[in-house]
Amino acid sequence: MEHDDRAYLEHMLDVAVRAHAKVVDRSAEEWETNEDLRLAVTHLVQTLGEAARNVSEAGRSAHPDLPWKEAIGMRNVIVHDYLGVDDQIVRAVALRDLPSLIEGLRKALSAA
Repeated sequence: MEHDDRAYLEHMLDVAVRAHAKVVDRSAEEWETNEDLRLAVTHLVQTLGEAARNVSEAGRSAHPDLPWKEAIGMRNVIVHDYLGVDDQIVRAVALRDLPSLIEGLRKALSAA
């Protein structure tokens, strides 16, 4: 089967949009008290990193402005150091970092 970087980029965009939408209108208190919300967003951020990990080196090189290392690194922490996952960092990533990633992914997909 042929490797399809576009499919992974589209998947990254999908889960980034979904993760951001889950936190954008939620208070810090709601984040703290809603375990299902924290688990869902953490899973989506993990999935985003997994999709990023599956983009080929050539695909990553074609879009050097995207934070490949950070996305994959976050996935690695969630998967391998799950006891060390800081919910506040996950929330901050979803609120602060995902909007620019979403914009970058949309540009990358429209250019392809």
